[in-house]
Amino acid sequence: MQTTKEKSKLYTNPLFVAAFAILCCALWGSATPFIKMGYDLILPPDRSVSSVILFAGIRFFFAGIITIIIYSIARKRFLYPQKRNLGKIATVSAFQTVIQYLFFYIGLANTSGVKGTIISGSNAFFAILVSAIIFKQEKLTPKKIVACLLGFAGIIIVNWDGSEFSINFTGDVFVLFSAISYAVSSNLMKKFSKDEEPVIISGYQFIMGGLFMIIVGVIFGGKILYINSLEAFAVMAYLALLSAVAYSVWGILLKYNPVSKVSIYSFMIPVFGVVLSAIILKEFSKISFVSLSITMLLVCVGILMINYTKQKKHQ
Repeated sequence: MQTTKEKSKLYTNPLFVAAFAILCCALWGSATPFIKMGYDLILPPDRSVSSVILFAGIRFFFAGIITIIIYSIARKRFLYPQKRNLGKIATVSAFQTVIQYLFFYIGLANTSGVKGTIISGSNAFFAILVSAIIFKQEKLTPKKIVACLLGFAGIIIVNWDGSEFSINFTGDVFVLFSAISYAVSSNLMKKFSKDEEPVIISGYQFIMGGLFMIIVGVIFGGKILYINSLEAFAVMAYLALLSAVAYSVWGILLKYNPVSKVSIYSFMIPVFGVVLSAIILKEFSKISFVSLSITMLLVCVGILMINYTKQKKHQ
């Protein structure tokens, strides 16, 4: 087995962080087209907010079950949280699953997909701000601010379609609240992972949050169609699995690295979302390869700025 020192050396390796952070972003980006497919296959035609919340709750509840099963098998023991950490897990669940996704799904129902993607793409910037200003886990430097602005500019470019921008409280502002909630949850994950394993936090916070969203969805009349086809089952299974894998890996990266070095990769999520939506949903007419190339350049420069450390010369 690896020692704590060996794990730390591996998990802080820049290439390891880059590879697995990009994997997480690709998984989260793929959620966009698969959620749209899930809506068509599983939700009633009216697609009410309560039905969407119920759909999300089922997805996250099973994501938690999958997380615990997979990692329990890998560790050859059943993973369960320490009693003293249940409150911490519930707090992460409140911000990472319940608040984030309630605001996101309601906001997305009241704004355009383009604006929703642009606003939600600001979560990396908020994660770094929250880390520096509220949690005091690292310093906010001009380099970090410029890197975040470059990444955010890239998200605007890849999603910009010439539309007029206006502010809608229950749409745009709700999506903004969702991004801020994500930022808080990332910092809570880093803080609490000192006392509990990230995969345990991820798994049980999904179960708690998923159950809460299922109850809310049912109370307000949410309905889903029976998952009676292989395609519908595969879509729901994939959505649950991607959340289980991505959040667990992301939690491990946050445990061993500064929030800024991990969260900066979040700017890649909308990029993957655009590309994978074009491929899976055959929406090639909605993508501009010029703007995509400019976005990738800006995001990569931002990532390099955050991760580049000038080597000291040996005397």
